[in-house]
Amino acid sequence: MTTNNETGALQMGTSADAFQFLTFSLGEEEYGIDILKVQEIKGYMPTTRIPNSPQEVCGVLNLRGAIVPIVDLRRKFHLEPAEYDQFTCIVVVVVQEKVMGIIVDSVSEVMNIAPSDIQPPPNFGYGTTTSALRGMARVNEKLIILLDIDTVLLGENSATAIAA
Repeated sequence: MTTNNETGALQMGTSADAFQFLTFSLGEEEYGIDILKVQEIKGYMPTTRIPNSPQEVCGVLNLRGAIVPIVDLRRKFHLEPAEYDQFTCIVVVVVQEKVMGIIVDSVSEVMNIAPSDIQPPPNFGYGTTTSALRGMARVNEKLIILLDIDTVLLGENSATAIAA
């Protein structure tokens, strides 16, 4: 959950002079989400499929009495499917006061990223929207795609918004 500072501006989870992101992989790419959005990380477990749900919604899980929709980010991002294995995780997040889960290939670490290492999302033109991106972070020699998980899961053009 983001917090408001004294000026009313939104800020991500911070640690001293850096933002904190949970990083995870989908294929060869590394992604990050604001650590304050993360409720817990679970190993992959089968879900209960819901008829007529959007393709990216794998189903639901019963987590301590709460029915939680689970979204496969590979499907959401139109990536090639991959077999779930011992590294596959469900990251349980809170988005706009809703609890949801996302399936990722593997969780990497919680990373402190200095604001100076974060660049705005690229402008691709051609009507392509990057509203689900918070930015791109340079860490050592790799790029990390920083997601706005609220927009990814509940954006106005998102089929997932119907399932939530």
